Amino acid sequence: MLSYRATLDLPTTIVRRISAWLSAHRRRHDRRPWQRAATCWTQAILLCRWMCDATPIHRLARDHGLSQATCYRYLHEALDVVADHAPDLHEVLDEQHAHGAAFVCLDGTLIATTAVHTPAGQGKTTDAWYSGKHHRHGGNVQVLTDSSGFPIWTSPVSPGSTHDLTAARQHVLPALYPAAAQGLKTLTDKGYQGAGIGICHPIKGHGLAPDTNTRNRLITQLRAPAERANAIIKHFKALQKVTLDPWRITQIVRSALVIATHVRGAW
Repeated sequence: MLSYRATLDLPTTIVRRISAWLSAHRRRHDRRPWQRAATCWTQAILLCRWMCDATPIHRLARDHGLSQATCYRYLHEALDVVADHAPDLHEVLDEQHAHGAAFVCLDGTLIATTAVHTPAGQGKTTDAWYSGKHHRHGGNVQVLTDSSGFPIWTSPVSPGSTHDLTAARQHVLPALYPAAAQGLKTLTDKGYQGAGIGICHPIKGHGLAPDTNTRNRLITQLRAPAERANAIIKHFKALQKVTLDPWRITQIVRSALVIATHVRGAW
């Protein structure tokens, strides 16, 4: 069997940091750490390879001398550990307010998954994870960005059939209203019409008044960099099509946010 060297497109510092987080996790939870099949460093590299290159589990297991079951378990554990370091929504908004930010941006994105046929419930025959807007299966994630378009917070996943406004009302709008009262507005697209006070979005319709058209163009131009956030998150190939349980998208996206934040200067 032929072996070859490969380069991971991440700085060594982030792999060391993840390894340190895993080491601290093991010290808190492991009763027999000497029985581990892989070191923290190996587990960190395993996670980064899966996140950045979507390396198949059977290849990760073979390359690191693990069984596939152990590889899956280490991957899920590493995702949980890294995701725990994702920022809290209230802390993010307080930080933006303290730095004098004029606004933040909110946008929804669909994280594609393999087909998961789950009834939407309440007598409905529709598929909960199928997005009629995107015509594919996936999970809806709300992404909050700063004024430069860099992601600063991501919401828990909702099934793909969930409308952006519904997901926002469940996960993020209750925190954005107090922030708006303190002067930190939120810019969105037209899909969030009716979100409430402090949420600025373009007005739908044709033949609008000149003032309304000007306002729409201003909001659109200011929030245009927010589209960059989804590209940064989906730069991780594991998020281009998730093959794990779709509810795990929450941990995967938060892990991507943590890694992207620590290498922000490279984006």
